[in-house]
Parts: sequence; C-alpha cells; structure tokens
Amino acid sequence: MAASSTNTLPLSIVATTVLIQFRAVNALGAVPAAAAASLGIAQQGAAIGEPAPIVVLGTAIGEAGAAVAVGAALETDALGRFITRTAGVPVGRALTAGTLGTQLEIFLIPN
Repeated sequence: MAASSTNTLPLSIVATTVLIQFRAVNALGAVPAAAAASLGIAQQGAAIGEPAPIVVLGTAIGEAGAAVAVGAALETDALGRFITRTAGVPVGRALTAGTLGTQLEIFLIPN
C-alpha cells in the first residue's frame, strides 16, 4: 500500500539551501544536520530563495534513509532523510515501514 498523509498544519518557508521533496527542513529553511531538530517535511523541492510548502503538524510523507520499521522513533540523517532514532532529536514516528529511498508515512513530533 502506498504511503498516505494527513497534513494538519502546512506552512511555507523560504529555502536557504536546495530542498528536496519528502525530506526534513529546519526552521532556517535548510536541511537539518544529522540527528538535529527539524521544523517539518518539504512537500515539494525548492531552489535557494524559493518558497517551499512544508508540513509541520500531523502526518506527512517522508523519505527513508535506511530500513525503518512501523512504530520506530525517527531522527534525520545528514541528507534530511528519516532513519530509526539512536540518540538524536526525535522528529517523528513511522506509521508505515520503509527501506532506503522509499516513502513512508510519518507522524510528526514537534521538537
């Protein structure tokens, strides 16, 4: 089954780095560092200076950076993808399973 989402609070942010669809975005409009806090998930890609729609509350589609199990707590990798949390800032919980490069539904955790 394809991943779906329920976007409760979408916002727009100006990209300060190139943003890639379905990857994490921080409050500065950039890709967060590995294991760092994120504001939400980009719903489409954006070039530097362009506005980008991001989901900050609810569920959103995210790109897996490794194998992820249903229910796993998530953090970001250095590319803004979502991986199973080890010691980083928890940014979400996997509602569907995924493998490297696949899309999964993520319940976003404000952080």
